Amino acid sequence: MTSVALKKNYRCVQSLQQFYSGGPYTVSSDGSFIACACNDTITIVDSSNASIKSTIEGDSEPVTALTLSPDDKFLFSASHSRQIRVWDLSSLKCLRSWKGHQGPVMGMTCHASGGLLATAGADGKVQVWDVSGFCTHFFKGHKGVVTSVVFHPDPNRLLLFSSSDDTTVRVWDLTLKKCVATLERHRSTVTSIAITEDGWTLLSGGRDQVVNMWDLHDYSCKMSIPTNEAIEAVCVIGTASPFVSCLRGKKIGDSPAFQYLTVGEHGIVRIWNSHGAVCLFQQSSSDVTVSKEDEEEAKRGFISAVMLPSNQGLLCGTADQEFLFYSPIETPEGTFHLNLDKRLVGYNEEIVDMKFLGVEEQFLAVATSVEQVRVYDLSSMSCSYVLSGHTDIVLCLDTCTTTSGRTLIVTGSKDNTVRLWDSNSHCCIGIGRGHMGGIGAVSFAKKSQSFFVSGSSDLTLKVWSLDDLSDDVNEAFSLKTKAVTAAHDKDINALAIAPNDSLVCSGSQDRTARIWKLPDLTPGVVLKGHKRGIWSVEFSPVDQCVITGSGDKTIKIWAISDGSCLKTFEGHTSSVFKVQFVTRGAQIVSCGADGLLKLWTVKTNECVATYDQHEDKVWALSVGKKTEMLATGGSDAVINLWHDSTAADKEDEFRKEEEGVLKGQELENAVLDANYTKAIHLAFELRRPHKLFELFAQLCRREDAKDEVKKALGVLGMEEHRQLLEYIREWNTKPKLCHIAQFVLLHLFTILPPTEIVEMKGVGEVVEGLIPYSQRHYSRIDRLERSTYLLDYTLNGMSLIEPETGVVENPKPKLQDSSIGFSDEQQVSKKSSKKRKSQKSNAGNKKVKGM
Repeated sequence: MTSVALKKNYRCVQSLQQFYSGGPYTVSSDGSFIACACNDTITIVDSSNASIKSTIEGDSEPVTALTLSPDDKFLFSASHSRQIRVWDLSSLKCLRSWKGHQGPVMGMTCHASGGLLATAGADGKVQVWDVSGFCTHFFKGHKGVVTSVVFHPDPNRLLLFSSSDDTTVRVWDLTLKKCVATLERHRSTVTSIAITEDGWTLLSGGRDQVVNMWDLHDYSCKMSIPTNEAIEAVCVIGTASPFVSCLRGKKIGDSPAFQYLTVGEHGIVRIWNSHGAVCLFQQSSSDVTVSKEDEEEAKRGFISAVMLPSNQGLLCGTADQEFLFYSPIETPEGTFHLNLDKRLVGYNEEIVDMKFLGVEEQFLAVATSVEQVRVYDLSSMSCSYVLSGHTDIVLCLDTCTTTSGRTLIVTGSKDNTVRLWDSNSHCCIGIGRGHMGGIGAVSFAKKSQSFFVSGSSDLTLKVWSLDDLSDDVNEAFSLKTKAVTAAHDKDINALAIAPNDSLVCSGSQDRTARIWKLPDLTPGVVLKGHKRGIWSVEFSPVDQCVITGSGDKTIKIWAISDGSCLKTFEGHTSSVFKVQFVTRGAQIVSCGADGLLKLWTVKTNECVATYDQHEDKVWALSVGKKTEMLATGGSDAVINLWHDSTAADKEDEFRKEEEGVLKGQELENAVLDANYTKAIHLAFELRRPHKLFELFAQLCRREDAKDEVKKALGVLGMEEHRQLLEYIREWNTKPKLCHIAQFVLLHLFTILPPTEIVEMKGVGEVVEGLIPYSQRHYSRIDRLERSTYLLDYTLNGMSLIEPETGVVENPKPKLQDSSIGFSDEQQVSKKSSKKRKSQKSNAGNKKVKGM
């Protein structure tokens, strides 16, 4: 049997985080990104894959209004703090801020020239500002909250339109600085206003289920169109839009007309023609997912709509923080159809379970704290479709692919039912009723796919038959049970079926796991040993054993034959929620309430790696059967995708090692050629401080040391200078190396101006480490210098007892000749006295003479 290559590392390659919490958003001029309000922050989201490009921290107050400048360089925001801020999107810095209205700003828009900003306030005021924050216009007249403001599309016509919950629309002339018209026909809040391309017709929609069409020549109402739903947004369809080309067969009348669309509480898109107020198109069903809480609070349908630029289609926002992208399609039969291209989910709630879907595992089915199951396309991280049918929260799910290639999904919910879904038709094809409590675990058969097992809080296990399932039936039928048994004393949390479909293992809050024989659920061994409830069970793909994860922070491997505990893994600091086998049973991955994902090796009981990418409990863990890609999700509403990076890391390590060898050889060649500038640069690239010290030491011994050091330091970058300062700090701590360190430091400070040194990252800590040791070295040198004077004095004193040495022809060295500076007569007298004293002490100081 060939050995299995163990995994050493996983890398988080993709992440789906919360980026929209409802409220304001704005789309860039090219449609490439969306600026969204996410609680008190602003997220810049890539519209292609829902990835967060950047995050702008606010002022700890919820954001109430957003808009972009025409060139997408600046973002204007307002929050409940009543502060209006201007952000530079390139640096994400706040350029300026000012306090605007006496109440929160509910809407804002930027003029086509980019020089004016109009804001609508909850105080009933409309104000116009220049980009520096100076208020150029102050309009009052509305008696309620101003909901929206729009500039006239023609930059030469300085008109501003505002709508309010006082049921009126007002037209403000910026030149005359006054209200030139008040449009009163609505009976409820006016939620949206739009102006046609020619600039002479105004559309206003409100919650009174009416769209009014106004003539801007005389500000008269040309027409009122009943819509039979509360309108949240009205959008004019441009003549260059693909919607117009698809609707060319539905032109009404001969007079010039325009098309517009409306969205509202019903969650459907309607397209209208201005001539005759005819509805050209209406969606047959809504794509909006409505939860139980939303129905109770009457929060349904679309809350906004925007026509995307560059003929990219339509963007609609929903009450449950979703963005729906539509594009028009003309069928071969000539009929018009609105296709849902993608669905970006801004917030997923708490993720409780997930499984990979399909043969190639390109999709991920996710169960959150709602009644629907969302299926994500992993390439774009958009929600491909939603499975709706349960009447309460979905707690668990499982997937399988039949031998015919059909992909099935089974879900268990708090509504006491299990449902079987077809991923191709997105329909429910089977409903299983019979449990008296919420279903906490489901599992498909691994080999035959002819049944699945469910476990419930009613303490029972049920085996459901799929024999009546046919490939051509897409209608829901009642699932039948093959076996039922009372399994545990407390809620059942986990189920797993053996690879050969002969056994099923159940884990419960009663701290035990039990093995049952299929298909009759005959009792087998009981696995006892955990001190808390069991959250996860899984069969080994190669061995006769079962792995369990428990609330007692441990993972255990059990023998199926006798129920004995074979191994125990300890390392989690809180409950273990999910455990799965990888690498053909040689390794396991686990996650838990501590927010950690861990990779273990079974043979050595060793935790190979630990990953901390979640901020809260990790409830869900799924392993791809084909790719062994990991997906994790938890209470932080974040989905992380992990790829095995062992081979890539090994390849990178080998490549770096090969590059290091080549550069090392190049470094040695540069040293032999005495090319110290190149050698020092290579030593920095290879991160070899010892070799770098040797190079500087060799330079110091050269006659042209100063020029060479300056030349070598001059070619280094700012980051390398900072790294050199850190090296000097280390060298400076050792007396043997401090001379070279001080020499290099002197020339480094000579080359670099103080302004650049101050801007270096972490230079303060480096200087703090240099100062005390430098002071110590200079104090030591000072003491050494003072000691040399004592040496002079000592040698001078010792010369009094030196042996007689005849006539001195050459002068003595400075340290031994203390007579330098005296006259000739004094020197002669001193020499004669020395001779006399030397003769007197000759007898008793023979040894001294020999010195």
